Amino acid sequence: MAEDSDLEKTEQPSQRRLDQAREKGQVARSRELSTFVVLLAGGGTLWFMGAPFTRHMVKSLRDGLTIGRDLAFDTGLIIPRLYDLSLDALITFSPLLLAVMLAAVFSPLMLNGWLFSIEALQPQFSKMNPIPGLSRMFSRTSLVELVKAIGKSVLVGGIAAWVIWHNKGAVMALGSQSVAAAIPQMGNLVATCSMMIIGAMLLIVAIDVPFQLWDHNKKLMMTKEEVRQESKETEGDPMIKGRIRQLQREAARRRMMAEIPTADVVVTNPTHYAVALKYNDKKGMSAPVVVAKGSHLLALRIREIAEENHVPILEAPPLARALHKHTKLGESIPEALYTAVAEVLAYVYQLRRYEKVGGVRPQEPAGLSVPEVIR
Repeated sequence: MAEDSDLEKTEQPSQRRLDQAREKGQVARSRELSTFVVLLAGGGTLWFMGAPFTRHMVKSLRDGLTIGRDLAFDTGLIIPRLYDLSLDALITFSPLLLAVMLAAVFSPLMLNGWLFSIEALQPQFSKMNPIPGLSRMFSRTSLVELVKAIGKSVLVGGIAAWVIWHNKGAVMALGSQSVAAAIPQMGNLVATCSMMIIGAMLLIVAIDVPFQLWDHNKKLMMTKEEVRQESKETEGDPMIKGRIRQLQREAARRRMMAEIPTADVVVTNPTHYAVALKYNDKKGMSAPVVVAKGSHLLALRIREIAEENHVPILEAPPLARALHKHTKLGESIPEALYTAVAEVLAYVYQLRRYEKVGGVRPQEPAGLSVPEVIR
């Protein structure tokens, strides 16, 4: 059962998976959004430039239906005349064409931003296999697209039919009106129908865009095994990382043990904690430095190495606990412990002098002043 759950896509796609899909050109797309933006751009252009369009259309229609005597008797003038009429029509409709073209180019940026993927342009011969093609024809996505197409046809066709039926008198009157009067009337009918269709498309877009985002996210969902595998690829195998940390700890411990013979004193608890201190004012040390510390078995090993190398060992439980808790390897002791450590080092120096020249053996310091709160 656990293996089956690991193979189910229950995890949200990671940022790495989203980035990889984007590099392949796999992003959420809404054709309804592009259609809506194109219709809005075209309808808006017609709405704001209706009067100039009407005048130019009337002029183009009049010029196209007017045939002079020279054109009737000289057929060689027909081609230049058609060229002039076509150029005039192109100039007339160029704002509309430009608006529609810009809307078609930039409408995808509203959903995905700028995206250029060479991989998406590469041929994929696997798409030529008819078996996956047939499966896609009967997939959930194809069913949704079919429902959307039927819905759009019913909605847009119904609105267009309603506008024509509601204005059937005006539509029928177009045939009896003059060209100058019929074209503006027709423009108003087309603009009204376009605005209503655009409003209907807005409803479709409001449904389609969230669905496309949800569907794209669902396609990129990951299994728990994929999440673990990706974590290994990006952050490294946890077992390998654990082994590396273990080796690093062992190397640090070996370096620490190698520093114990150079220490001036080892302060113990006596068996729970052990801290090795080193001070050398000739090397510019402002305060004693912790060269080794440990607890339990490690503390016992520090004591053994200290005894083997004749490093003085002093049992001072409060000081040992404070040093172990508030210091780090290679760092100086806190100022609050200066006094207590100074007494310990003074004892160590007296002990060394006693061992060299003899005399009265110094007494171990007792009742060291260790503050309860150390900052």
